Amino acid sequence: MKNLSNKWTRAAIPALLLHCSIGTVYCWSYLEGAIKQIFLSAQMNVGALGWAFSLAIFFLGMSAAFLGNFVEKDIHKASLIATICFAVGVAGTGLAVRLQSMVLILIFYGVIMGIGLGLGYLSPVKTLMLWFKDNKGLATGLAVAGFGAAKMVFAPIITAIIEAVGVEFALYILAAIWFVMMFVGHLLLKKPEGWVEQHEKFDIKAFFGRFKIFADVKFIGIWLVFYINITCGLALISHEKAIYMAVGLGGAAALLGTMTGFFNAAGRLGYSTIGDHMKDRNSVYKIILISELAITALALVTGSITNEIVVICIALLILVNLGYGGGFSNLPTLLSDVYGMGNISSLHGIALSAWAFAGLTGNQIASLIVEKTGNFQNILIFTAIMYAIALLVDIFFVRVKRNEEVKTEA
Repeated sequence: MKNLSNKWTRAAIPALLLHCSIGTVYCWSYLEGAIKQIFLSAQMNVGALGWAFSLAIFFLGMSAAFLGNFVEKDIHKASLIATICFAVGVAGTGLAVRLQSMVLILIFYGVIMGIGLGLGYLSPVKTLMLWFKDNKGLATGLAVAGFGAAKMVFAPIITAIIEAVGVEFALYILAAIWFVMMFVGHLLLKKPEGWVEQHEKFDIKAFFGRFKIFADVKFIGIWLVFYINITCGLALISHEKAIYMAVGLGGAAALLGTMTGFFNAAGRLGYSTIGDHMKDRNSVYKIILISELAITALALVTGSITNEIVVICIALLILVNLGYGGGFSNLPTLLSDVYGMGNISSLHGIALSAWAFAGLTGNQIASLIVEKTGNFQNILIFTAIMYAIALLVDIFFVRVKRNEEVKTEA
């Protein structure tokens, strides 16, 4: 009973506290609208405001890639730094609003908060897999489900606070709330007794040598599949509200957004749990990609957005959100199946660099397509092609057997 208690108090609960806080990065649209109104009233150019979110995702991925080894050595220190960076980033964004400084918003929300995102995302993952050795997928699914559910939980809270005190003070209040949540998670987070990490002293050659993993065809395949799934997901999710309006569902957009947020979280938990019961965990990615490609093809053939076929549009966004979330939760467990648990935080961090580049390309490419063609339907041509490429890469380059160990310098 003691061990069961420790699984939850030392791994699952702190992971949820950390990920439910940093997952609110997906609530940016609720903050952006209020910030934009203030800047426009001051006759400021708001063209660069959308890059705050893109930079946050970019620095999430890159900090995870370069600091994964640091997380590996000391999850406790990493989770504390994540807590401080995330809270300072949010509060600093409030200060930037007061000073009406676009540069400070990009620095605080994009860079500083982004670093907190990367460290906070990685910190609990390995700990969960160590505590839940027989159900690693369920464990990581629990954590990243918190990341996916954060928008569903905090979107109405953020809206209410902004309406009550304005966006500047809302950011200060939210920074305090998320700091407390993350700090409690940091205090509780602990690896199982008896687990000892074997690490050498820092060596610059060894540090950059970890990136030789990109010479491994399997890793490249995993990276590409992960990158494409996020890019396509962001391309549609970032325009979700606009798509609802295009098919005559503008009045229900908030409710539908909450619903797809639920499916995003459900995909993270559900797909990872299914993976625990499969001989080849990579089969989960095949299921995800086939379902996404099939619904996208159906939406293309029927012209669902242009022709306002509501049922297909809703099904499209549900399946894309399911697969988007499932791709995240299956990544660390798939990597552990291929490369073992030894350097999983470091490898997971390097793989998350795909998220960084997807954050810069997914919503930006979709916005460019809409700007040039004036039709959200054309985004589906891009995503269908990309999903097909990802499926081919997954079939031919990512062949994995459970518990296969591969020697790597990473």
